[in-house]
Amino acid sequence: MLHAFSRTAPACGPPALAPDLDAARSPQPPGHRATGTRTALVTGASSGIGAAVARRLSAEGGWRLVLNGRDPARLDRVAADTSATVFPADLTEPGADRRLAEFAVSTAGPVDLLVAGAGIGWAGELCDMPPHVIDEVFETDVLATLRLVRRLLPGMVEAGSGRVVLIGSLAGAVGVRGEAVYSAAKAALGVFADALRYELRGTGVGAGLVVPGVVDTPFFERRGTPYRRSRPRPLPPERVAEAVLAAARGRDEVYVPGWLRLPCRIHGAMPGLYRRLAARFG
Repeated sequence: MLHAFSRTAPACGPPALAPDLDAARSPQPPGHRATGTRTALVTGASSGIGAAVARRLSAEGGWRLVLNGRDPARLDRVAADTSATVFPADLTEPGADRRLAEFAVSTAGPVDLLVAGAGIGWAGELCDMPPHVIDEVFETDVLATLRLVRRLLPGMVEAGSGRVVLIGSLAGAVGVRGEAVYSAAKAALGVFADALRYELRGTGVGAGLVVPGVVDTPFFERRGTPYRRSRPRPLPPERVAEAVLAAARGRDEVYVPGWLRLPCRIHGAMPGLYRRLAARFG
């Protein structure tokens, strides 16, 4: 169950270094970053895209990783492959964004890269969707991400460098039948990324958006409805991890696969035509 709460917005500045370590396990001793390393915080890292991103960054080298997810056992397995520090937590819980941000800074140093990969979905007609699930999707996919970005961004701006990478979806670019709320949540992330780029211009900090199509992850199993279409075929999450790396290096938008840019452009330039084609071909 999600909790409704109110909080006073903190003064803009780096988070205090007083983490709650009860939920955290770290194979590395706390301390500052080693010379030449950068710190990456990946949410949703216990499986799927987030786990693939963690492994890709680890393989590239030069990153000190902090991983967050809601499944401690799976998170530990990913950490074992990547020599990462882990902080298992549900980011929709009150104060979880603060505790995670403080833990990341105190154990790995100022965060240079945030990959916001935590997300859930739900499939079915809107009239059949339980009201509490609407809250869960928006809390997890949108609000938890925005709160964490808000926590980490001041430190990046003060340092004059950093990168936020958000995981969007084709559903957020064109809308998908049977996923109205999920489409709305991912659309919110896309517009947030756009607005953030305007704010950050000239600061040395950037915001990237990765827009994947269908990805072969536990996402469909967890949303309650398997993926049954014959096309497009699901992509391995490692393809999306490569796109995240491109966004981390400076790309503002990365579509996976690249041809998805075409239907998105048709949707934006000729929405009537797009809707007719979508109604005919799906």
